[in-house]
Amino acid sequence: MTARRPTIGVFDSGFGGLTVLKALLEVIPGADYIYFGDTARLPYGSKSVETVARYAVEAAHYLEDQGAGVLVIACNTATALALDRITAAAHVPVVGVVEPGAEAAASVSKNKKVVVIGTEATVSSHAYRKALEGRGLDAREKACPLLVPLVEEGWVDHPVTEEVAHIYLGEAFGDGFHDADALVLGCTHYPLLKPLLHRVAPPHVRIVDSAESTARVVATRLQKLLPPTPAAQVERRSLPRLKFFATDSVEKFRRLGERFLGHSIEDVRHVDLKE
Repeated sequence: MTARRPTIGVFDSGFGGLTVLKALLEVIPGADYIYFGDTARLPYGSKSVETVARYAVEAAHYLEDQGAGVLVIACNTATALALDRITAAAHVPVVGVVEPGAEAAASVSKNKKVVVIGTEATVSSHAYRKALEGRGLDAREKACPLLVPLVEEGWVDHPVTEEVAHIYLGEAFGDGFHDADALVLGCTHYPLLKPLLHRVAPPHVRIVDSAESTARVVATRLQKLLPPTPAAQVERRSLPRLKFFATDSVEKFRRLGERFLGHSIEDVRHVDLKE
């Protein structure tokens, strides 16, 4: 009997979670993936905790209905505000992006001082700070609201973006945090800025990509969840199946999504989650 490949559902409010999917594809190429981008209702950052939780639970149930056996909440805002609600409502294991990012920062920081950059909503939730302080680290969070629109404009290596990042990081690493030695990317758009951030951040700083950290945690969880299968019984297929669902324009999802995923996106379907 041939064993089916695991199916991983990835949820985000928009396009940024595709950086998490990209990392998952690199770490777990032997799985199939379903991505749900709630593009009609973004940004989540301006909405209440109750609304974010309701939207995220709807998306989680949709992904389960599509066959997802594990859910990855790639949205930092949804993870920060509603992970407990999503986990309680789901019928499959759930992994968010905050705890893996905090754990990775704790493992690389030598002096236990960490800077986290993210959106206003993620920073206001203090989810990363709580996760880092729970591991004995001193954390400073810095909201960088201009970076997401700059990334979506495609200005990932533009002088304007570099100047904006220079100002944000100057403030984040100032006033007693000059010796912080880890920078956590607390937004799924920010991995596209890693080359630029390496230039702008102090030279001693290690950059922690929560997307990569999350992918490694999911890989570990899968190993524990799935019984070992003899190689001869594993479904043989060279590439994973990728399905994409978006609540707004399919064409816009394809166009913007390619920047985040790093290659063309073919199978995108529109879905309308009713209020």
